[in-house]
Amino acid sequence: MTAPTPSQTVGPFFRFGFEWMDFTTDLAPTGEPGAITLSGRVIDGTGRGVGDAVVEIFQAKPDGTFSESASDPWLGFGRCLTASDGGYSFRTLKPGSVDRAQAPHIDVSVFARGLLQRVTTRIYFPDEAAANSVDPLLSSIEEGRRATLIARQESSGLRFDVRLQGEGETVFFAW
Repeated sequence: MTAPTPSQTVGPFFRFGFEWMDFTTDLAPTGEPGAITLSGRVIDGTGRGVGDAVVEIFQAKPDGTFSESASDPWLGFGRCLTASDGGYSFRTLKPGSVDRAQAPHIDVSVFARGLLQRVTTRIYFPDEAAANSVDPLLSSIEEGRRATLIARQESSGLRFDVRLQGEGETVFFAW
C-alpha cells in the first residue's frame, strides 16, 4: 500500500484555474424590490487584498426556505472572483430565518492561493440584533469575536470583509 499524496497549497495558477467558471454575482431577479448589494474584500494577514480568491455564497430565500425543484428560479448560490484589491460584490435578496431557530444569514466559502482547503463562515445582518442574540451558532462564539460575522451597513449596501489571518480575523467553521 502506498502513502497518500501529501496536501499542498494551491500554486501560482489559482486564478487561471477559475477564470473559465461561471460566476454568478446577481442572485436577485431583475427589478426585484428589496434587492441588496453585499460587497467587501478578502484580506490576507498583512492587510492586503487577495486578488485571486473566489467567494461563494449560499442562502435561503426571503421566506427562509431553500429551492426544492429545478423549476424554481431562485438558486440561492453565487460565485465571484475577487478583483486585484480583493474586492467582491453580489446583488441578492436578504434571506429569511431558517427553521425560526437561526437568524437570517448567508453561508460563505472562500478559496484562495495558499489555502489547503476552502474556509467557511457566515454573514449575519446588522438589523437583526434580536435574532442574532439567540442564533445557536452565533451565540456559541466568544462575544468579542461575534462582530467578525456581522456585516456593516454602508450607504452602498452591506459590507463584509473576510480577514484570513491576523487582528480581527474572521471566525471560520469546520463543517
